Amino acid sequence: MELSPNQKATLVAEGSDDFHTDANGKATSIRLLDFSTPAMRAFHLSWFAFFMCFLAWFGIAPLMALVRDDLKLSKAQIGNTVIASVAITVLARVLAGWLCDRFGPRRTYTALLLLGALPVMGIGLAHSYQSFLLFRLAIGLVGASFVITQHHTSVMFSPHVVGTANATSAGWGNLGGGVVQWFMPLLAAAIVGLGADRFLSWRLAMIVPGIGMLITGFLYYRLTQDSPDGRPFSARPGTQALWEAAGDYRVWLLFLLYAACFGVEITIDNVAALYFKDSFHVGLKMAGLLASATGMMNIFARSLGGIAGDWAGNLGGLRARSLLLGLVVFLEGGALAMFSRFTSLGPAAAAYLCFGLLVCMACGVTYAVVPFVRPGAVGSVSGIVGAGGNAGAVFAGFLFKAQSISEPRALFMLGIAVAFSAFCALALRFRESEVPEIVGQSLLAIRTQASD
Repeated sequence: MELSPNQKATLVAEGSDDFHTDANGKATSIRLLDFSTPAMRAFHLSWFAFFMCFLAWFGIAPLMALVRDDLKLSKAQIGNTVIASVAITVLARVLAGWLCDRFGPRRTYTALLLLGALPVMGIGLAHSYQSFLLFRLAIGLVGASFVITQHHTSVMFSPHVVGTANATSAGWGNLGGGVVQWFMPLLAAAIVGLGADRFLSWRLAMIVPGIGMLITGFLYYRLTQDSPDGRPFSARPGTQALWEAAGDYRVWLLFLLYAACFGVEITIDNVAALYFKDSFHVGLKMAGLLASATGMMNIFARSLGGIAGDWAGNLGGLRARSLLLGLVVFLEGGALAMFSRFTSLGPAAAAYLCFGLLVCMACGVTYAVVPFVRPGAVGSVSGIVGAGGNAGAVFAGFLFKAQSISEPRALFMLGIAVAFSAFCALALRFRESEVPEIVGQSLLAIRTQASD
């Protein structure tokens, strides 16, 4: 996404001598084949790190049929492991946002990748429900990777493209949620083909994403920097930023809206394979392939949401961004409720694809709004809003755990709740005076000059 000639002229007037950066050195375009600039290195390494973390975070989900038989898990116990995998991430994301504001994304991401790899590879040592639950809880910490990804792209890209940059990096990372649904069953099958027992296959398969995280951690530390000018974050007041973010009501409205999109997405990532297998009587591989549709759409759908958010912002300002977010979340809820009502595979798959497109777009639009709320505390804002996604997944997980609620009814109730939550977007308000804080230049001046 490039700037218009009028916007370029304004950047020159503000002191920037590079059409690809603004006055603060932030990138004003996304050049996918460019690996030479700090912004694009951060972009590519952050989405890939998030991809690896997502692969590790949900690597066990499509193998739960094997785990259920191996460890003799009940429906309630499976529900508890699903909740555990996302519950700890609520706190982890808030902590990650604070760490980013305090120490910067480079060191924070490196530490998460290296330490998070240990429970990912170690889950194969679980031989009881209790030990499996503890490992699943520990693996949930890597879900904080999303916050670091969004923080890094937020500080590297200018407001004209930050929504697109955030959505694309997160979307390509979230793609791991789709890839994992077919990759892990195929990997387990390949291990069985080499002569291993099928109950051993899920244990060995989880070593692969753990190794990937270790390699990515070393690359992240070597190839990225914290900010466009390379200035370290060690002296920044992270605690103050966290309190500023926590005291802004708009952060909590976005917390709820993100619970209604990303929270629902990761819930579906956890239950979709089993739902397709049990409700439509398909095999494990086919169930994984169908379940992967939502995650696979992140390759373009979340970016589409970010692009739409930037487009709405250029036309109608921050109010237009927030209204677009509400609309997409409302449609997402309707699509999920519709999916729950179908009992034949064809219509259900079509509704599932529609839901997948909308839920990914909603996530993208959310983070086309986030950088404009408390720009001086973007890490903490990203952390709290990101935690909302996991909080939503925790509450949704209780629906699927309950013995008295069938899976179709749980999906329907979740869809209705999502649709109602969309109205939170109507309460979002922004002051024009907040906008120039983002990059130290007046977007109002750009808007005025473009209209002359």
